[in-house]
Amino acid sequence: MLARWTPFNGGIARPSSPMSVFDQLFNDFALPRGQWAAVAQFAPAADVLENQNEIKVKVDLPGHDPKSVQVKLEDGVLTIQSERKQERQEQQEGVLRAERSYGAFARSFSLPDTVDPQRVEARFDNGVLTVTLPKREETKPRAIEVKVQS
Repeated sequence: MLARWTPFNGGIARPSSPMSVFDQLFNDFALPRGQWAAVAQFAPAADVLENQNEIKVKVDLPGHDPKSVQVKLEDGVLTIQSERKQERQEQQEGVLRAERSYGAFARSFSLPDTVDPQRVEARFDNGVLTVTLPKREETKPRAIEVKVQS
């Protein structure tokens, strides 16, 4: 009987080993070193939140230089671009797996006509980009007083 060699589980993955399912998951998708970048497109996680006053877009950009982050609003489309550069490692020995994504990305979000493009703000804090898109005053819901005639 052949047994799969796994470096993280004492050498051999046995069916009764709790790591065998974990190892199988990653080994089924294993590619030679350096080829993950060819198949994995870097797309940072984003949250889009809305209330009656504004829309907020929050994008996780850990490791990005805030100076490389570009935010554009054109024709009702918000576009966020940046690039995370790979750290130079003089010594590659001991690297068992390298999965972090590097390179450029661009994400675009279609916005409703209610956004006021003149008041858009962007802030970068602790690796999170927050773009605040205030709504136009005339598009916000408002209460209309009902007058009662006697």
